[in-house]
Amino acid sequence: MRLCSLYRPSAVAAALLAVGSLVLPSRAAAQATGGVSGTVTRADDGSVLAGVVIRVNGTQITASSTPNGKYVLQRIPIGAQTLVFRWVGYAPKEVAVNITAGGMATVDVKLEPMPVTLAEVVVSGASRAPERVTEAPAAITQVDPRALTTASINGQAPLALRNVPGIDIAQSGLNDFNVNARGFNSTLNRRVLVLQDGRDLAIAFLGAQEWNTLTQPTEDISKMEFVSGPGSALYGANAFSGVLDITTPTAREVTGTKVTVGGGFLGGPSTGWNNGSPASYRADIRQAGVFSQGRFGYRVNLGWSSSDTWTRSRTLKDGTALQQEYADATDSLVAKASAERRALSGQTIDPTTGEALGDRDPVKTMYGSGRLDYYLADGSVLTAEGGAAKVENEVFVTGIGRVQVTNATRPWGRLNWASTGFSVMAYWNGRRTSDPQYSLASGAPLLEHADIYHVEGQGNATFSDGRGKFVYGGSLRNTRLNTDSTLMLAKNDDRSDYMYAAFAQFSWKLSDIARMVLAARYDLGSLIDPQFSPKAALILTPKPNQSIRFTINHAFQTPNYSEYFLRAQAGIADLSTLEAGLRASPLGPALAGVPNGQLFACTTYTSCAATSALTPIVARGNNKLGVEKNTGFEIGYKGDLTRRVYLSADLYYNLLSNFVTDLLPGVNSAFKFWTSPTAVPAPFRPALEATVKSQLLAGNRTAGLGLSREETGNTAIVVSYANAGSAKQWGADIGAGWQISEEFGANATLAMFNYSVNTDEIAAGDKVLANTPKWRTVLSFSYAGRQGFDAGLSYRYSSAFPWAAGVFNGWIDPGHNIDGNVGYKINNNFKVFMTGTNLFNHQWFSVYGGSVTGRRVMGGATATF
Repeated sequence: MRLCSLYRPSAVAAALLAVGSLVLPSRAAAQATGGVSGTVTRADDGSVLAGVVIRVNGTQITASSTPNGKYVLQRIPIGAQTLVFRWVGYAPKEVAVNITAGGMATVDVKLEPMPVTLAEVVVSGASRAPERVTEAPAAITQVDPRALTTASINGQAPLALRNVPGIDIAQSGLNDFNVNARGFNSTLNRRVLVLQDGRDLAIAFLGAQEWNTLTQPTEDISKMEFVSGPGSALYGANAFSGVLDITTPTAREVTGTKVTVGGGFLGGPSTGWNNGSPASYRADIRQAGVFSQGRFGYRVNLGWSSSDTWTRSRTLKDGTALQQEYADATDSLVAKASAERRALSGQTIDPTTGEALGDRDPVKTMYGSGRLDYYLADGSVLTAEGGAAKVENEVFVTGIGRVQVTNATRPWGRLNWASTGFSVMAYWNGRRTSDPQYSLASGAPLLEHADIYHVEGQGNATFSDGRGKFVYGGSLRNTRLNTDSTLMLAKNDDRSDYMYAAFAQFSWKLSDIARMVLAARYDLGSLIDPQFSPKAALILTPKPNQSIRFTINHAFQTPNYSEYFLRAQAGIADLSTLEAGLRASPLGPALAGVPNGQLFACTTYTSCAATSALTPIVARGNNKLGVEKNTGFEIGYKGDLTRRVYLSADLYYNLLSNFVTDLLPGVNSAFKFWTSPTAVPAPFRPALEATVKSQLLAGNRTAGLGLSREETGNTAIVVSYANAGSAKQWGADIGAGWQISEEFGANATLAMFNYSVNTDEIAAGDKVLANTPKWRTVLSFSYAGRQGFDAGLSYRYSSAFPWAAGVFNGWIDPGHNIDGNVGYKINNNFKVFMTGTNLFNHQWFSVYGGSVTGRRVMGGATATF
């Protein structure tokens, strides 16, 4: 474990002061302000347009048109200003207006319907600053707002990413998703950094996402962008394969009240359900407004959902539970698996057969969040917000098997000061296991009390008449974690770790068509060696709506706390037969001093006793791990081929090194092979140990390599982590769109992926697989009519591939799903809708060891006032 004397309170205070001085320019005195209001309509028929985003150019002042097309902008600095009106499917429009002190100007605007052109799409995620998507120094996609609305009723934010080129969405439960890009998936994927308003949403202990803990529905997200490829040059650790950047609206962008309610059902296998078609319900409410003459704005979100789940108990004593669960989902061989020792919440276990009895408890989520904005006279915004989500009974797949979160709370808070030239932010993320979460394999209760404190500042500047741009900043993070010794040894538990970082990006316009971008970041932390992450890009824009990009960049991924310090029971092995055979062999007399049945005894864990029949399989971390690294080379094209057709294509080649292995036996040098009890006479010990190892290797490789003794001296089969292996990966992500007419549109994505692994560097017994299909494609069609009717249909396909991650190893068959949605806007204030995923109930699992998913259909209504 790497420690640094830099981490002390005085250093923290100094870092905070440094960040502040870096990005906080002196503020001007209070300014006089005015306002503007008006109505936004459609140019050809005069119908009002709701949801149009209006921004005062060069400021943070924004608003959205209400259901009756009205908008109001207040606290605008006096003088000449430019209003920018933008909405999907309409040509952006700029309007000049003169703002007078205390006055309220009127600007009514008519927007012309037109296909979306890439030159008009503005993104922020690639450079941490606004820029046209065709000028971004990375492969970046802005998610269609209609996709956010469609996915909202399910409460499954990753589904909004289905049409993003190169995205691999693997679902292993109702809300357990792995969102990955460009290969090398796992049971708990954290190679994509997920941010909401700059706040890292990952769990402290595992570094992965809990997608059902978002405290706003996806329809209340103002923007979602996905940056593909290594991104550590600006975002640091774990931006290994990409960055998902989520932005929520300020209070004045969503003034009014919105209520959404819905319900539906899940479709499952033809057998095995106790209660027919399981039901799902969801309700969300949002209230937002401004007061004190536009100086303040507030936004409150509340929500609740309850649903049955596709997840099933796997407690059958004969080990056939996984075979039975997967019977309708695959024609491939499914091996028997060790019986889980705990059933899902709400069920009991038949003591004779191990069958789970009774109905599963539903998966529930409750959330609430509040935001208060103060709009300064210079156009900047001060924000204080916070919230919490409570989740019950979700199951997610980990390296030690499945874990059920019976009752956990995710509180958070955030402070932010944002202007066009700088931003300063501080946030806190917490996680509390109100009731223990349980390892279903061992039945062990697992606790987590975690807090992440983060502060960062960023400055943006332009110079030489806009030819040059500079983005710079720094951050400090403190993570505090306590598992009450349920997931870590006491000496490693109740810990506090720091991470410091500084970053910068410089871009320069070389000519009218060429721009160069250089970026770098330096990260230093309690648990890792210093990391330097460079990036270089050349962007050619022969036309405003077309670009060619060449990029070289680097990323790293830190081991999570589980990989460093884990100590948890992953199962039970019965070594009583081996002991009996040894006692009957010529070595039998040497065991006379060892009580019968206790040669491989353990007393450390709650589910083991002093008997060889209950020898624990223990997952242990490795605090000697180094970071994984990724160096990427990319060529990308993005452009409008015609007024109605666009194309994006990205070719990539990545060099990956220093893989952290899955949980494996014998790879951690801290755990040598098992030694004989002291009751065995010394001359017989080498022969006994050699015989034990050879006998185990002949029938159980994990036990043969992993049988060891922990620090307590108790026997255990230890599986752990190590750095081993390197790989190359290459592929292409292609996306295309065709606006067939004003009402009809079509989109297609194709992802092609391949890889090779240097097998000479792999640890014994490891399987380094990408866990990614070689082919994935999505075809989608949409309709949006003037009469208020809209509809969508999409088809998703992925090729078959092998899977190996943690305790789960197997084959995943080809997957094909058809999703659809319909909606009808009765009037400007009321809409009814229905959305369905996997409409034909194709039984499939996309994570080996995860649940078999089926159809889900939800209908509902939204009212806005």
